[in-house]
Amino acid sequence: MWINDILTKNKPILALSPMADMTDSAFCQIVRQIGGADVVFREMVSAEALVRDNLKTLGMTDFVEAERPIVQQIFGADPLTMARAASIVMEHSHPEGIDINMGCPVYKITSNFNGCALMKDPNCASAIIREVKQAIGDMPLSVKIRLGWSNPDEFKKFIPIIEEAGVDLITIHGRTKTQGYSGVCDWERIFQAKEIATVPLLANGDIHEPFQVWKALEQTKTDGVLIARGALGNPWFFSLAVQNEKRKMNNEKYLTIDLDERIKIVLEHARLHVAQYGERGMMTFRKHLAWYFKTNKIGFEIPEIKEIRAELVRVSSIEELENILQKIQR
Repeated sequence: MWINDILTKNKPILALSPMADMTDSAFCQIVRQIGGADVVFREMVSAEALVRDNLKTLGMTDFVEAERPIVQQIFGADPLTMARAASIVMEHSHPEGIDINMGCPVYKITSNFNGCALMKDPNCASAIIREVKQAIGDMPLSVKIRLGWSNPDEFKKFIPIIEEAGVDLITIHGRTKTQGYSGVCDWERIFQAKEIATVPLLANGDIHEPFQVWKALEQTKTDGVLIARGALGNPWFFSLAVQNEKRKMNNEKYLTIDLDERIKIVLEHARLHVAQYGERGMMTFRKHLAWYFKTNKIGFEIPEIKEIRAELVRVSSIEELENILQKIQR
């Protein structure tokens, strides 16, 4: 079990969060190549689409060995459909675990009673966990939740229910569904969740910089963290978190990512992305370029970066990307 394999080393779990349209195989490979992350969670896939033999959806669960350990997230509202979908994923991809999305606040998900809407129906949530757990056997089953739908204390009743149903690990985002991503993540309530939980608990929300990992762990007392947007444009996030914490203890200067290293990884990521999606995949890679070249991700100003960003969002080939990036290196 990947959970115990990490926790028995007396270290926190540092995990890449599932993010729709972002944490695909190419990005997960880059994160694992750089190092520091203990496990990667792949972007959510629809249980309904899987059981209807949607090949595109099934293809979203493909991964390479270098990504292991890997957890595949699924979403849905029907217990038997979710169980069948989990079985399909396990048979097709053999991940190290299944994660159930009970935390997504996006309307197109919750309007079909998926995602965080399940927190309004603990009986359905419990039934889903029982059915999926039976379907996947000894493989770890995790669930991602929020503080609640509108009441930030709903988790206090919800956590014991899903634990009793058989969940092996819980991730909690420190906002309600109605908050979306506004306001400030409530780390204090995540700490309260940790006091309630009897299974390992991961903290999620407002951990945007590597040094914040250790602040979050100190404040929440959780067993690890699930990193989302902090890793976009910064696949070095986990490596920097680990290495710079050691350097802090030794009073050494923090590591930073220089421009040559950034460009090297961007190109490697682009090639993996094109290998996964074909040459037209460069159009979908533009979203990653926008993150890679945000000034707050780079850490310093680049001359004429505004004009370069305008070119990057129109890039259509690897060769074109290489030519644009050469301008930055001059």
